[in-house]
Amino acid sequence: MSAADLIPEDATVPTLSALLALRNRVQGRQPARLGRQGVSGVALSPFRGRGMEYAESREYVAGDDARHIDWRVSARTGRAHTKLFQADRDRLSLIVADTSPRLYFGSRLRFKSVQAARVAAVAAWAALQDGDRIAALCGSRQEAPIAPASGVRGVFRVLEALCRWYAAVPQDDEGLAFALDRASRSLRSGARLWVVAEPASVNAVPASRWAALAHRAEVVVLLMTDPFEQVPPKARLPFWQGDERQLLDLAGKAQRVRWQQHFVAPLQTAQALLAPLGVHVMALSCDADSAGWLTALRARRAG
Repeated sequence: MSAADLIPEDATVPTLSALLALRNRVQGRQPARLGRQGVSGVALSPFRGRGMEYAESREYVAGDDARHIDWRVSARTGRAHTKLFQADRDRLSLIVADTSPRLYFGSRLRFKSVQAARVAAVAAWAALQDGDRIAALCGSRQEAPIAPASGVRGVFRVLEALCRWYAAVPQDDEGLAFALDRASRSLRSGARLWVVAEPASVNAVPASRWAALAHRAEVVVLLMTDPFEQVPPKARLPFWQGDERQLLDLAGKAQRVRWQQHFVAPLQTAQALLAPLGVHVMALSCDADSAGWLTALRARRAG
């Protein structure tokens, strides 16, 4: 077997066939469960079931989730009350695709941009299994958002868009903040927001914006990383800049400190920024299993 045989078909550019094939990786996954009552109840599942919308409030009892305290009713009555939710049977799963130029690179197996497309495709297939309407958008002004749609047709439109968005570095990328502004206009309470992004893009969005999104929807942020960026070898590496051959010295302490500040620190900052805000956040390397994160995320939330 040659080295070329080990290179996937979507190493540098996502392919529709590869994104379609990821459906098989999601089909064995159990759909998100509802609360104990099946159709309605307190949001007890890791993902609030298939999306939960406010139904009513009742007096707080031991064991209730303190995050769901209804402060207005509690203040009015003088007794603590908690919000009850019922399943939203028309929930929106909105995928926001970061198209930062920093994503169009990869040192192992595939580009981060291709992994981003694959991860977003897994999110779309998971949304289909959960019965959600599926939509997607990116930070390009020329690319119109993919309108919400149900069923396989809705997923297919999203996958086609992902192949376009991640085929090459866009010339009109306005950044993740612009994309999230677009997304906020479509979100209603109980929606699920999937954000596939470069860590530096996440850090460019104010914490207040993330907090507002997490208040309205369930937010899952998947951070794309590369092994070479996170753990570079201690060596002098040749590279070409135009027609000129140069050496990148990663053995020196000063150079490694600068490298850490440029590549490693943004990931750590993004994780520290999002976790306290109630945002589900995971980092995925470009050579990682494109679908494994879904099970890992559910297990983390269940535990």
